[in-house]
This record gives sequence, structure tokens and C-alpha cells, in this order.
Amino acid sequence: MAKPISDFKEWMFRQPPSYVQLPITEYPEYNMPRAVKDAVFVKVPTEPLTGKIDLVCVSNDALTNILDLDPVAAASEEFVEFINGKYLPQGALSVCHGYGGYQFGFWADQLGDGRAHILGEYVNSKGELWQLQLKGSGETPFSRFGDGRAVLRSSLREMVASEACHHLGIPTTRAAALVASDSHMVMRDKSYCGLNRPERAAVVLRLAPSWMRIGSFELMHRRQQTDMLLQLADHVIKHFFSHIDLNDKDKYVKFFTEVAHKNLDMVATWQGLGFTHGVLNTDNISILGLTIDYGPFGFIEHYYENYVPNTSDDMGRYAFNKQPEILLWNLGKFAEALQLILCDESKKKIKDVIETLQPYVKDKILHTYIRKLGLTEVREGDDALVKDFLEMMQQTSSDFTGSFRQISEINLNQLLDKETLESKWSLARLSKSKDWEKWVQRYKDRCCQENVNEDERVKHMLKVNPLYVPRNWILQEAIKDAEDNDYHKVRLLLEIFTNPFIANEEAEKLGYSSQPPSWSFGLKLSCSS
Repeated sequence: MAKPISDFKEWMFRQPPSYVQLPITEYPEYNMPRAVKDAVFVKVPTEPLTGKIDLVCVSNDALTNILDLDPVAAASEEFVEFINGKYLPQGALSVCHGYGGYQFGFWADQLGDGRAHILGEYVNSKGELWQLQLKGSGETPFSRFGDGRAVLRSSLREMVASEACHHLGIPTTRAAALVASDSHMVMRDKSYCGLNRPERAAVVLRLAPSWMRIGSFELMHRRQQTDMLLQLADHVIKHFFSHIDLNDKDKYVKFFTEVAHKNLDMVATWQGLGFTHGVLNTDNISILGLTIDYGPFGFIEHYYENYVPNTSDDMGRYAFNKQPEILLWNLGKFAEALQLILCDESKKKIKDVIETLQPYVKDKILHTYIRKLGLTEVREGDDALVKDFLEMMQQTSSDFTGSFRQISEINLNQLLDKETLESKWSLARLSKSKDWEKWVQRYKDRCCQENVNEDERVKHMLKVNPLYVPRNWILQEAIKDAEDNDYHKVRLLLEIFTNPFIANEEAEKLGYSSQPPSWSFGLKLSCSS
């Protein structure tokens, strides 16, 4: 492996980026929202924040393992100006992407990057291609009624959550660094109550192999732009699904199938960790099956299958238990978007693939939970074993993360020992269920059926059941401190989440794995960012 780059001025993008192969239009002389009809991207310069710029935090893992940068490079003025959109390394080409989407089930037409700029592409020492994007970096033709800015609150949440999700095993976009201005303020109605208040502006550097979404294809379908849709689909297959032969008559069927399976694999990991995205509109669904656009997300605390972290989701469309169903709905819309470029035979084949997706994701989710219980193969009755465990959690208001973690920490023979259970705050509550003893016996019998070695069971479960997740109350504490220029907690969180399965002494002092404070229950977030 090449030596990490310590001087950021030596770091550069690859030239040219692959997206120049797609239609790009020039930035207009005036900057105002407009319809962009004949291009996939628009060339748009970034707008740096004003005032004194603080480097709030960096992800050392993303810097070293994705960008080939020695963390010392982040201390340089050039690096901070890069995150602020003021300094662009060699090979940069700043563009924003246009896409559409269904929002809460209704077609919203053109949406696009209203506050984000893709800066260029980097091919690292592992041969991986990454597109770097700034979020909060200024207005674009897609800004609509926004100001092109992001606030420190939402940027910090995305920075920590994307890195935490990566280390928890969730497919996700990444975040490398976050800066904030000490005086550049933007107005936000945080609670959607009609009262705006000033908040500090911030910019986060996000990383992904591609920022294409289902909505990228939907907009062209809606506009009947067959040639552009063909060009986009072939481009995405060539660069991000290169194992699919472009001369294969079934290439679009195979493309759809892989996009579908990647996204359903992703949602299975969400369900296994209690993660709820909050806004599963089609413009927020990556064609690579990555968790993208963190807004009012939440990790379940006391288990409630209808958990909704988003104050704007009045009908509970994107509730925790509905996420697999919504992903299937969104994939149906993706299939619709491809209709313009499909022959009749391919349309039928994709329809046949869709018929397989509901049992596919159901099986994936069951496998996920079975692994969390220390088992390796699905057997008859396992769906009821999992269902009953979750129902006991809901009946007793037990903590999702805590319950799975604590059942991993003790011997099977201790699951009915009152003294042991009382020492585990979440199991103590869970064991109050009238069905607890009966369920424990079923679980012990199931482990015996598979001849699970007790030491191996515990070892395996501790690797898949985290000690820490980025709970909203923990993030809120870090946000409060950061807004007062104290960045210790956000930096600590990034350190903790490099391995959320191992105890961290400082995290334990702050109570990050103990019972959440009572004020945190019901804490929801708005979409304001």
C-alpha cells in the first residue's frame, strides 16, 4: 500500500471524472431555481461559508482507508478550505445532480441536489472509485425554496450516523469531515411550528462510489427522455455494475435485480439493528443499496414496531416495521422508470423478479435475527421464536439494542436467574413478561437442536449485537456542546463507533450503554436541515 499523503496540497482528483460522459449543462449567469431538462448534471460552483471556520471533526478511518490521507493532513489550512468549498484540488469539477422522486407516496417532479456539490472522483490505492460531495455548500438550480445551506445540528447527525452505520455493518455512504462557521447563520424551523430561529451553518464532506438514486431514472421516465435514460442506465452499468455485459440482452433485467437485492439486503440490516431512516422517498434510495441522506433517522430505544422518528410523517408511512414494504414499493417505481428502455420480454422478466422480492426480504430479515440470537441456520418455528421475542420487548417497553446485547452477555442457564437478570437493566424489564420463562425454554431447546457451543454462541452474538448505537439523545448532547464550540463529544462518538461492539471507558462514564434517560423517549426529529 502506498504511503499515506501527509500534505493535502499533493492530493488530487482523477481526471476526468466518469460523470463527464453524461450530459452536463453550464451554470447560468443568474443563480435561481429552474427546470433542468436536458442534462444529468449542472456545473455549479460552491459557495464557501463566511466567518471563522472550525474543523469540527474528521473520520480518521475514512481519511486513511478511503482517501489515502494521513490524519495530519486534516490539520492544514488547505484541507479546512477544501471542506468549506473554497479550495479545490487539481482535477475537481463541481456539479450538482438532477433527479425526481415520490415523496410520501406522491410524485414531486424535479428535486435534485439543492445544497450539495459533487466535487470530483478519487481512485484510491485499493483501486476503489469514490465520488466526493459537499453538503451545505451553497445554492444550485435545484435549491427550490432552500438557501443551499445545512446547519450544524443536522450535519453532525449525518457525520456520526453514517460512520457509525458503516462500522455497525449497514451499507451506507460515508462522511470524512465536518466544518462549521462561528458566525454564518441560517434560519430554520426546527420543530415545524412556524417559528424560525438562527442556527450555525456547516458543511460535511460525504463519500460514495455514486450518488445516483432511483429518482435519477424516474425523472427521465416522467419526461419521456428515452435516449437519456438509455445513456444513464448504460453508464451506471458500465461503471458500477461492470460484471454485467453491456451486450447482454438481459442487462437491464440483471441491473434491476441487483439494485433490488442490494436495497433489500440493506433494509434487512436496518431491521436487525433497529434503524429507522425516516424519509424513504424514492429520491432517497441509492441504486447501490446504500443508506443515503440521513435526516430524521432514529435507532429504536424501547421497542415499538410502529416507531416513527420523523415529526413530518403524520401517517407513519415510514415506520420501522413498514420499511421492507416501502423498499418493495420503491423498487416497483424503479421498475416503472425502466419501462421506456425495456423490450416486452425484459418487462415480463422484471415482473417475474418482482414476484420473488417479498419472500427474499422476509427471509433476509429472519436470517438477520437468527444470527442475533446466536444461531446459524433457519429452521421451522424460528419466525415465531423471533416474533415472540420482539412482542415481549414491546409488551414490556424493553430496549431493543440493550435486550439483544445483554442476552449475548450471559450464559443460557442464567436467563432465568433473577439475580443475574436484575444486573442487566434491559433484560430485567424484559423478564417481567408473563411469557419470558416459556420463551427461554424454547430458545434453549432451539440452541440444543443446532448443537450450539455456549462459548461460541456468546462470542458470535457479541460480534453482531452492538453495545452502542447513535441514539438520538446521545447525538443531542453532542449537538448542544458543539453549538457552544465544544467538539469533544462528537469526536468521542466517532472514536466509539469505530468499534461499537467493544466497551469504551469514556462512553461508559457518560452512560452510553446504560438505560436511556426518561426525557429521550419519544424524541423525534424534523426534516429541517
